[in-house]
Amino acid sequence: MPASSRRALRTAALLAATAVIGAAAWNPPPASAAAHPHPRAIHGGTAAHPRLVVTHGGTAAHPAVYDGHGRAVAGITVEANHVIVEDYRVTRPEAPGIEITGRDITVRRNTVTSPHGGDGDGMRFFGDDLKIQRNTVRGTSNRYGHADCMQTFASDTPPSRHVLIEGNRCEHVDNMCVMAEGPDDGEGDGHGHTSDFLVRDNYCETRKASQALMFEDVQHVTIVGNTFAAPTDHAVGLAIHSTGAHVCGNRTNSRVRYEVGIDASSRPGYRGPKPGGAPWRRT
Repeated sequence: MPASSRRALRTAALLAATAVIGAAAWNPPPASAAAHPHPRAIHGGTAAHPRLVVTHGGTAAHPAVYDGHGRAVAGITVEANHVIVEDYRVTRPEAPGIEITGRDITVRRNTVTSPHGGDGDGMRFFGDDLKIQRNTVRGTSNRYGHADCMQTFASDTPPSRHVLIEGNRCEHVDNMCVMAEGPDDGEGDGHGHTSDFLVRDNYCETRKASQALMFEDVQHVTIVGNTFAAPTDHAVGLAIHSTGAHVCGNRTNSRVRYEVGIDASSRPGYRGPKPGGAPWRRT
């Protein structure tokens, strides 16, 4: 998607989450977390199911923990550092269902179901030292765009580095389970590097895309132990200098033609099964 369109969608999503409704369920850090003594959350959206917007974090030693205890919200936006968000139910949110931007953020054990509008994405992530663990994203639809389970890009947003994507389930998603684009992919701003991803032990069921995972200008990606349940053309795409990738130990649907598609610019440092063809980006 062009950078201008991404900026417009992201701005619209943030504007939709500006109403202050109340305080979130929050487990405060110890008093020693003086850098952010009063982490809080702002709710935006409808009164019945507001969107959780986190703008205050903790410290590296004492991150701010936002625990939903199974509570339903209309989406989650994190723009802070040293934050843990866990155990929320996000049902039919304005896409993206969850968006995180910052440093040292963990998002775990949340469920996103049937995001709509925007580009239809379940989750978006931007920043350093991010952990996306044991979440479920279900029912992303291409009727709203190219609806990925998880996506990152680097146009008006920070590049993503040191990212752990582990133990998640992407069920009935129309487009990719992970779409990651670096700053020099042709649409980015050219600033910084997107690198060092570990994509491990995830379940991926993509219904319409040519591949389950796509990396463009993303260096040093390890893809291990994942289950690619759908009969895509190939499971993993590596393109535009996505060098240093390591692919091993994944399980693929028997109708997947080949596990990895790779272009010439991404071959340096590649370790994994013999590629079967070129990467394709979209459906």
